[in-house]
Amino acid sequence: MTFGTPSFKKKLLAISPAQIDRLLRPARVQHPKKGLSATRHGTLLRHAVPTRNGPPDTTRPGSVEADTVAHCDDSTEGDYVNSLTFTELCSGWTENRAVWNKSADAVLVQLRALEQVVPYAMKDFHTDNGGEFLNWALHRHLTGRTAKLPWTRSRAYRKNDNAHCEQKNWTQVRQRFGHDRFGHPELVPLMNDLYAQEWSQFTNHFKPTFKLLKREKKDGKTKRIYEKQPQTPYQRLLASPDIPAAMKAKLRAEHAGLDPFALKKSIEVKLQKFFTALSNLNREAMKT
Repeated sequence: MTFGTPSFKKKLLAISPAQIDRLLRPARVQHPKKGLSATRHGTLLRHAVPTRNGPPDTTRPGSVEADTVAHCDDSTEGDYVNSLTFTELCSGWTENRAVWNKSADAVLVQLRALEQVVPYAMKDFHTDNGGEFLNWALHRHLTGRTAKLPWTRSRAYRKNDNAHCEQKNWTQVRQRFGHDRFGHPELVPLMNDLYAQEWSQFTNHFKPTFKLLKREKKDGKTKRIYEKQPQTPYQRLLASPDIPAAMKAKLRAEHAGLDPFALKKSIEVKLQKFFTALSNLNREAMKT
């Protein structure tokens, strides 16, 4: 049967989803899906961390979503690097950090460090149901402070409950580092050297995004209405009345000393250095 003929088209339109799955099963086994989910539900604390009711507040700075990206290629077995993504919903200010095996202690260390450097005060915290977040160490850190920090979690298997952070996982992590397996702890400091410096400065100061204003439903269709003028996270924080004047002055001083072209060049140099190190480490591992 020739592709594109009327008879072929007729059979293709008549095929059922179940039959498509049966026919494609050999190809799916040979070419597994990229970007595996490595979330392991932290069941012990699910009763103590409520799910978020309704959409998040994106009008005032301070609402933070967090997630992890597994650099495991096609298998979650063994040890490998994970990237943490922390996204502030009002401005879009995003910070990434790499950790080895996403242990509870490693995640807590990075969260504490990030709270000291981000240009806003965290007012509430939202995560998925992974054990790297739903653990007693993080629970004590968030709820044991003088002013209790509201902490919510996504509903199980509902990625859209963490949609802002999921989107940043793609643009901030996957588009830079791809889907390869990073199975060497020596790669963590190389990634953080990029994440904490040039990558944070470039994306937060010089990469504008459109922000969704509202959705309108008409004739069974949903129309999304966005801002007419895109803004960077830096610009959004400067425009916010909730950011103190001293912090705005600090942001302006940092911005004045940045060159986007120099940052972009440095990012490419560090990425090349990283992937060279990855190749060398993989080669050495194969020898042993």
